[in-house]
Amino acid sequence: MLVVERGQQAGSKNVSGGLVYSQVIERVYPDFRTSAPLERAITSHRVVMLGDGRSVALEFADEGTAESPHNAYTVLRARFDPWMARQAEDAGAALITGATVDALLVEDGRVAGIRSGPDEFRADVVVIAEGTRSLLLKAAGLREDFSPHDVSLGVKEVVALPAAVIEERFLCSAGAGVACTLLGHTGGIEGGGFLYTNRDSLSLGVVLKLDSVYQRGRRPHEILDEFKSHPYVSRLIEGGEVVEYSAQTVHRGGYGLPTRLHGDGYLVVGSAARLLLNNVATLRGMDFAVVSAATAVQAILRARERGSFVASSLAGYEVLLKDTPVYRDWRTFKDVYPLLDNPRIFETYPDLVCMVLQRLFSPGPEAGKKAVGIVREEMRGKVSTVTLARDLYRIARGVAL
Repeated sequence: MLVVERGQQAGSKNVSGGLVYSQVIERVYPDFRTSAPLERAITSHRVVMLGDGRSVALEFADEGTAESPHNAYTVLRARFDPWMARQAEDAGAALITGATVDALLVEDGRVAGIRSGPDEFRADVVVIAEGTRSLLLKAAGLREDFSPHDVSLGVKEVVALPAAVIEERFLCSAGAGVACTLLGHTGGIEGGGFLYTNRDSLSLGVVLKLDSVYQRGRRPHEILDEFKSHPYVSRLIEGGEVVEYSAQTVHRGGYGLPTRLHGDGYLVVGSAARLLLNNVATLRGMDFAVVSAATAVQAILRARERGSFVASSLAGYEVLLKDTPVYRDWRTFKDVYPLLDNPRIFETYPDLVCMVLQRLFSPGPEAGKKAVGIVREEMRGKVSTVTLARDLYRIARGVAL
């Protein structure tokens, strides 16, 4: 097996928020918890709504035990991906870094290998893991171009802070950490933010709907700077030094996006297969990529037993993939995708919740009102009762019902 990596080392071209879910990945890497370069075990998940200088947070905490260990960990791809590459090499794979795959070799409608610079590498099967844009598939006529409507742009910074400062600010112990999903304060653009604790740094970023960014004439780094200026975020990153800046496109939860995952001589995995889950509370991609790659290997081994790598022999990949827990999660939350087009979820409602709670917690000289009365007052000129009821039903259907 040959692995071709565009970066000078595995991971140098990859971007991720930085959360991995161990119970999924352990099925592929059984010693994941003890051997992988993990940053912090996530003991607290927060969903934070950002208003105008205000915030409301919902927190779930779980310290974990030996019988019920932590499920989520933060990682930095520059450290984590080389570890995964070593697992492949230890299993017998050859790794070539610093090489760009320029084209798929297609002969008589079948993918027969790859071309990198002047070199050609022939193969029975090519596993394509080229990311969101899928330029190789498109150039080979195997995939249409993506629509900006279906893609988001993630912009991320790694902010260095001493471990002791992180533990004090996030109220976590050594080795433990916090993952924050943030809604609001993205300039009215559909999207949200994340803030994860690493050992001695924070992973901070926003994920923004690509066509919305373009239509509003905004620059992603400007939106990130405004996001960082919110008091909830700024106090947590105060004094930190930005040591890394990166950006990457991601599909916005692609279950409803039809795509061909296999054909004569090839399989598609990870982001290239549009495998990403966004259920508002969590954004998952790395575990989907790992599971899809492992499933592709199973399909290839079965095809090898048949002595054929045509599309019909590789069709077992999709059958196997649909039987995995990550695919079933993908299907379970398929109704979340339409919610991601609703700008009220990312701006109007976070601000509304903040305003209502501010009034409940700030009695004044005038007689106060119950929550329903405050909600009605704050809704005026922002959203109608009918629209609110419709949105609540769609949110419940997407993430709860």
